[in-house]
Amino acid sequence: MKIALPLVFLFAIHSSVQAQNGIFNVISFGARGDGQTSDTKAINRTIDSAAANGGGQVYFPAGNYLSGSIHLKSNISLYLEQGATLIATDQNPAAEYDQAEQTVNMVYQDYGHSHFHDALIWGENLHDVSILGPGTIWGKGLLRDYKKNSPVANKSLVLYKCLNVIIKDVTFKHAGWFAILATGTDNLTIDDVKMDTNRDGMDIDCCRNVHVSDCSVNSPYDDGICLKSSFALGFARPTENVTITNCIVSGFDEGSFLNGTYQTADSNAYRTGRIKFGTESNGGFINIAISNCVFDHCQGLALETEDGALLQDVTVSNITMRNIVSAPIFMRLGARMRGPKESAIGELRRVSINNVRVYDSNPQYGCIITGIPGHDIQDIDLNNIRIYYNGGGTADQAAKTVPELEKSYPEPTMFGTMPSYGFYIRHADGIKLRDVEVSYLKDDARPAFMFDDVKGIDMHNVKGQVEKGVEEIKYINSKR
Repeated sequence: MKIALPLVFLFAIHSSVQAQNGIFNVISFGARGDGQTSDTKAINRTIDSAAANGGGQVYFPAGNYLSGSIHLKSNISLYLEQGATLIATDQNPAAEYDQAEQTVNMVYQDYGHSHFHDALIWGENLHDVSILGPGTIWGKGLLRDYKKNSPVANKSLVLYKCLNVIIKDVTFKHAGWFAILATGTDNLTIDDVKMDTNRDGMDIDCCRNVHVSDCSVNSPYDDGICLKSSFALGFARPTENVTITNCIVSGFDEGSFLNGTYQTADSNAYRTGRIKFGTESNGGFINIAISNCVFDHCQGLALETEDGALLQDVTVSNITMRNIVSAPIFMRLGARMRGPKESAIGELRRVSINNVRVYDSNPQYGCIITGIPGHDIQDIDLNNIRIYYNGGGTADQAAKTVPELEKSYPEPTMFGTMPSYGFYIRHADGIKLRDVEVSYLKDDARPAFMFDDVKGIDMHNVKGQVEKGVEEIKYINSKR
């Protein structure tokens, strides 16, 4: 005679069996993986069981798992098998997703950086957590929603005040406001991850000891790999000891990176897709190394401090760029000062950028390095840099006076067309240029280099293509 066992009892049997080898299959805990039925409860039940047994791997075999908010726990890894897709549900979002929590403050950073539970996957105050495997995380039902206390999730993966985290091999597509948002998370490794998304790829905020390697991030509407140091923890904490290496960032049409067509037909795309420090910059950026990275059809490198932070001790090397839509190199020390009133204007200093090749860069902007009056960018070393611009600048543009815009949101486009096509450097002290050459693909009537209020200029083997009668290097209140 057959006896029908209660489903809960069957799950308990599975739990005890799987605990022996540390693998907890979500199917064993009731997940369907059919892309139609909500698997939220089954997935969280699997995680709970694994945690209760001391930790282990929560395993997703091939299938389509429709889910709302998933709660990570310590000593847990989520493993997405080849053919497994975790899909952010668009069905009944108010019930499926956790609401944005009460937070320490919403004064000094954007809404998205102030809340952490309104996500597909999130973990807070955890240790030893991994997201692994060749499967996919698809933020299908994630929405960009700025409304306070909105029930709608807008992030794929959030890690808040966590320790010892590995994210490896997974693919993110259409991942919401952030594919990965890590805030106050230390000992973080992100390796061999692919992203093709509608907003930011990865935001690394107030984190220490971070390694990002072998990642490809396509994000036409926002930043690709972005370091921040906001006030989201309730105090200023620097992002420090970070390496970013062997990565590709791009701004092709969303979806065309993963399908291999690399389209550029979307006229509304910003082609952002870059590596950037900022704009949130309360705590600072210290001891950062970026190497062996490729920029394609996107904006260039941006190093920004606007809210009182120190940006210092940064090395960038072995960079190639192609089809750059704004400034290949943008450094900005500003005074937006979105932070406590007692905060002082920050500093940007001790930056080395070497071995850079850029082809087909937007002729409007050139490379921009600028502080503000009384606050110089200091000790910048530019070495072995070769840039080909599109050209086409006019004599009227060469005569332009560049506004200060001290409190404006920092972007390479903020000043409009620049009066020099190669490098514009202002309010700086201690600028070294070694083996730097710029040229254009069609005639340009602007100087190649312009120095405005710059002290301690040290140049060797610096070359700039210019038309007859145009200054190669223009000095304004500057001296070598």
